[in-house]
Amino acid sequence: MIQLPVRDPCDLCIAARDEPWKIIDEGEHTLTVINPWQFEAGQCCVITRRHVATLLDLSAPECSAILQAAKRVAEALVGAYRPLGILTFQNNGVYSGQETPHFHFHVVPRQPGSDWGIGPPQLATFDGAGRARGTPHDPAGDTERMARVRVSTDTLAERVERIRAHLPP
Repeated sequence: MIQLPVRDPCDLCIAARDEPWKIIDEGEHTLTVINPWQFEAGQCCVITRRHVATLLDLSAPECSAILQAAKRVAEALVGAYRPLGILTFQNNGVYSGQETPHFHFHVVPRQPGSDWGIGPPQLATFDGAGRARGTPHDPAGDTERMARVRVSTDTLAERVERIRAHLPP
């Protein structure tokens, strides 16, 4: 059985309901929201409207809607930020790195010099991402890094508008 993280109340349910400035795009089954921790400028997530924890809990229409929304926002991110690549990923369970018990699919514009010193090792060792390949993660600076990548609500609102301006019709 997949061990789920515990967060009560669910922060993604709250973000979708109480902080509409974070919403980039909406669909019948999904919301695309900006991540308040901007390890990369424009980093966002596609979340389900329905509170479900993992990929295994999704309906077929939700699965389809998630990838369509991810493609749509990826196209907008390319227009808005001209990244070197688009990273997409999703975690299922505590042992995969899932921190919130609500399905979310990350869509991240990648640039050199990112601040992915925490998170999946393949992200932290991206060329120029701040850690040489094979170097183990030292969690000593994680609290400082999390504070550094948490941006203001004004900055988030500006990034939401920039991404929205590039959404395909």
